[in-house]
Amino acid sequence: MTGLFVKLIVCPITVIIAWMLFPNVDFAFWYQPIILGVILAGAGHLMEMLLLNKNTVLFSTFMDVVASVIIVYYVSIFFTNTIVTFWGALLTSLLLGVTEIVQHRWLVQERKTKSSPILK
Repeated sequence: MTGLFVKLIVCPITVIIAWMLFPNVDFAFWYQPIILGVILAGAGHLMEMLLLNKNTVLFSTFMDVVASVIIVYYVSIFFTNTIVTFWGALLTSLLLGVTEIVQHRWLVQERKTKSSPILK
């Protein structure tokens, strides 16, 4: 559960930073990147529960980046007056990937990961 709380803070902040940094990421309203960040946090937490263990840190991070590109690109389409290009979604996802590496290593070191029955 600790991972979810961290993600609920880190993901929206990271999307807001991407909005400020990248010209290909343009949200119309302040709450849109927060909503997107919460959606990314939920999806990322679910993927951590399914994939993350000490042997899959890099794979889990890579899959998070791939899923983030898809989520950022397609969810932003549903926001009013928001423009996020594919490249903007990719850059945002790479920025999220950097935060994910740190989070995944911390979760594994602190033994805060749950073993998934799918990977047993």
